[in-house]
Amino acid sequence: MTRELARWRLSLFTLSFVVGIGMAAWVTRTPAVRDGLGASTATMGLVLFGLSVGSMAGVLAGGPLVRRAGTRRVIVAGAGFLAAGVAVVALGAAAGSAPTVFAGLALFGMGSGSGEIALNIDGAELERRLRRPVLPAQHGSFSLGTLVGALVGIVLTAASVPVPWHLLGCAAVMVALAGWAVRGLPEASLGRRAVAGDPVVGVAVVDATVDAVVGDQPPGAARDRATPGAVPVPVPDGRPVWRDPALVLLGVALLALAFAEGSANDWLPLLTVDGLGLSEAGGSMVFAAFAAVMTIGRFSGQVLVARMGSPRVLVASVVTSAVGVLLVSYAPHPAVLVGGVALWGLGASLGFPVAISVAGEDPDRPHERVSAVATAGYLAFLVGPPVLGLLGEQHGLRTAILLVVALLALALAALSVRSRLLASARPTPVPASLDDARPDTAPDDAVR
Repeated sequence: MTRELARWRLSLFTLSFVVGIGMAAWVTRTPAVRDGLGASTATMGLVLFGLSVGSMAGVLAGGPLVRRAGTRRVIVAGAGFLAAGVAVVALGAAAGSAPTVFAGLALFGMGSGSGEIALNIDGAELERRLRRPVLPAQHGSFSLGTLVGALVGIVLTAASVPVPWHLLGCAAVMVALAGWAVRGLPEASLGRRAVAGDPVVGVAVVDATVDAVVGDQPPGAARDRATPGAVPVPVPDGRPVWRDPALVLLGVALLALAFAEGSANDWLPLLTVDGLGLSEAGGSMVFAAFAAVMTIGRFSGQVLVARMGSPRVLVASVVTSAVGVLLVSYAPHPAVLVGGVALWGLGASLGFPVAISVAGEDPDRPHERVSAVATAGYLAFLVGPPVLGLLGEQHGLRTAILLVVALLALALAALSVRSRLLASARPTPVPASLDDARPDTAPDDAVR
């Protein structure tokens, strides 16, 4: 590995880490912010909706922006939005203004959403050049950032440091780290190309990814590089990839897994403080435990996938998350709570990246499939906070999170149906000669 590539990789890891510490700074102080705003559970759901709206806007704009300005400029702008968002949230917390906090979260979400598109394109290009995995550790760096940010949040909460000072300090650290990291990005921006707009965001993101990562290629090039043994349900050229029922079922599973991950990020501290009677520092510690397990899961995910295969890991992620959420909801003792949080985090850690990987293994327009499935995940992040907030207002958060279990049960059913669908779609080999097709050939041999 050359010095330039090593610096590039470190920059990508650092920038992902920056997103994580910013997210954790907010999450660990949500109980204090809620108290300062005097907000109900439903109102907090609407405040959290700002993060979802901003994230979706960033994702929608990320692809076109990369194609027009390149990844480097989008990453720099995204980092600026991230730090500005945290600072605005700090001002909103100081003023007790829910609309200001909403606006700050929206800014943070915009920076995160657009920045992730550009960071993933850079990471994929770096993988191609190094011929080794980069993205799993890059995503793990985000989880590591959430862990470090949560630990800092625990200390500052226990020390009764005011929320505005905590968040403003975090914003300053984010600016310093991001300012150093962007210097290691390639000067020649990846993905910059003037292309006519596309009707769906997925295609925009796909075009940027294809242009940046694999360049202009003749038809069929992606199929030639596909994972051996992948059996797609073909979709005729020109038709939306969502016409593939197997992809729809995978999208349903990812929606549920993303809902499970997002629910913890949005509501876990408030759930433990309000529903289980923990202190604010205790709620921060629970979130830190969740972040720690997420970090371990994402850094070790490559080994699990290699041993078990992606489909089995997806099923295990769904089941593990569901059991964890149930334990958290009905936890009669702190030890049970910790065990539930660990299972919840372990299951959620691999759901999103593995589902994206499975979508990309299909040789039929893999990049379009990845983008389409990812959109389902971001939809879950968008609708999750307000839905759980409204349910929590009526029935309490411990009951509201059972919606996560219901969605995970739906995901398990979807994965089961998808497995049977793909098995039935496996083609029967065409005989090489007439002798191979003689009637005395055993039926098992004909389809093996």
